[in-house]
Amino acid sequence: MGRENIIGLFNQSFKIIDEVLWNVFKKNEMGDVLLPFMVLRRLDCMLEPTKDLVLKTHQDFREKLGEDRLMPLLKKSAGYSFYNTSRYNFSNLCQDEPNLALNFSTYRNSYSENVRDIIENFQFDKVIDRLIKNKLLYQVISHMATIDLGPTKIDNHDMGYLFEEMIRISNEQSNETAGEHFTPRDVVELMTEIVIGNDKDTLNQEGLIRTIYDPCCGTGGLLMFGKSHIQEKINEKVKVEIFGQEANEQSYAIAKSDLLITGEDSENIKHGNTLTEDQFPHKKFNYMLANPPYGVNWKKDKAFIDAESLNPAGRFSIGLPRVSDGQMLFILHMLSKMDSSGCRMGIVTSGSPLFTGDAGSGESEIRRYLIENDLVEAIIGMPGDLFYNTGIGTYIWFICNNKDSVRKGKIQLINAAQLATPEKKSLGNKRNKLAASNRDEIKRIYTEFQESEISKIFPNEYFGYLNIPVEQPLINKNGEPVLDKKGNVQPDSKLRDSERVTLTVDPEVYFEKEVKPHLPNAWFDYNNARIGYEINFTKYFYKYQPLRSVNDILGDLKKLEEESDGLFNQLIN
Repeated sequence: MGRENIIGLFNQSFKIIDEVLWNVFKKNEMGDVLLPFMVLRRLDCMLEPTKDLVLKTHQDFREKLGEDRLMPLLKKSAGYSFYNTSRYNFSNLCQDEPNLALNFSTYRNSYSENVRDIIENFQFDKVIDRLIKNKLLYQVISHMATIDLGPTKIDNHDMGYLFEEMIRISNEQSNETAGEHFTPRDVVELMTEIVIGNDKDTLNQEGLIRTIYDPCCGTGGLLMFGKSHIQEKINEKVKVEIFGQEANEQSYAIAKSDLLITGEDSENIKHGNTLTEDQFPHKKFNYMLANPPYGVNWKKDKAFIDAESLNPAGRFSIGLPRVSDGQMLFILHMLSKMDSSGCRMGIVTSGSPLFTGDAGSGESEIRRYLIENDLVEAIIGMPGDLFYNTGIGTYIWFICNNKDSVRKGKIQLINAAQLATPEKKSLGNKRNKLAASNRDEIKRIYTEFQESEISKIFPNEYFGYLNIPVEQPLINKNGEPVLDKKGNVQPDSKLRDSERVTLTVDPEVYFEKEVKPHLPNAWFDYNNARIGYEINFTKYFYKYQPLRSVNDILGDLKKLEEESDGLFNQLIN
């Protein structure tokens, strides 16, 4: 289907907003109306050719077979993984306007369970009630009935594109909450191009099956784009299976709808809290892409997560972050899903997982596990104001268990803070975007794997340190050190301090150079030393700006004074 025809369908779908809905629904609610109606209309068109056969099968066998045996027959008759057993469709619903509300309810409830699940999670009944109350239901259904979304008119690929555009527009219009469940397309493209695009040699092999997973999939954008990237840009013969889980009902419904109307296995999208209700407990994946919620409190899940953390084979046994921020719990969850034959993943986080937590804390222990097991390939510091509902700094972690030989034992940090293009119009907090040129530059820097002003490469040990207590002797009233029963000098707890010594430095050399000259009687307490890891991203890219001279500052002040006097004279004259 040509792009012009897709745009035509898109405009025809949105026409209902200007003509009917504008004074009843707020702008940020339009997606709540359009998306479920678009899904139902697509399914309606798909089922039209086999409608009579499904009705006959249902009539012939509904009283002879139980639901478990009848359902496969109805799916076979429909030719899809879903069906509708009512005599209604969008066209004949409009022929009985007085009974439209009742008939439309019958129509919706006659779908197979997988479609009813989507409708329920769309919270569609609330939308229908408002349309009925405002006497608009007939106008909306009759308008949608004029839009041909049949497979002969628009194939699965183009339908996916159309639906994705509707999701994007709907989320941008509700930008105050979009970032919770929607990752901007430019960020999606960068993540996908690095996570999957870097695996071209593997993906060009024959007979491959590859899996992609997102544990907090929102509306499914990362999953669908990941699949299309493989099949459209690398190898169309690769069989790609996508899996996702989402806690928000409406986002789950959108993601599941997307798979259903484009011919994917919609059962691979699950609803529920990933941290406490893992719907894929024994599944491993080749690629993972995720944008977990930032700074979300997990206190309500604490009992469950604490219990699982005590199991050495559990997802959270490595360590637990503070209760106020659960981002690193998603990282731990994803680590448990890595396919041992090779897995690459990209995760968007705030700055907190890079450095929060002292040595021995849960956050530090998670970083320690990632770095000591050589799983972190690169971290990219992103430009500000890329997301709809937050302006905080964001970072993309690229993690894999099959690093290229040149990257083994090393981590690349890329400061892409200045590689952005201003949006023509702000969308909530989203004032910048990653234009194609920006993404190409970031990919080039990543691929070349060279040191530069915005690319730093460090050995894994560089990020580790020993936090070593520094003790000084307890002195008695005679000015002498106090000894214990074994004759050892007792430390004075009031004078206790600590030093951070990077793992690349000999602690004894450090002590002799940095501590002893200032505290001649002090010593390192190695028995209570702890290993910690942090990635102080800002420090590695800090550029010293020399202070201005006093003469320069005085010169500017004098110039400012002269300009002020001149302006004052102009005003009074």
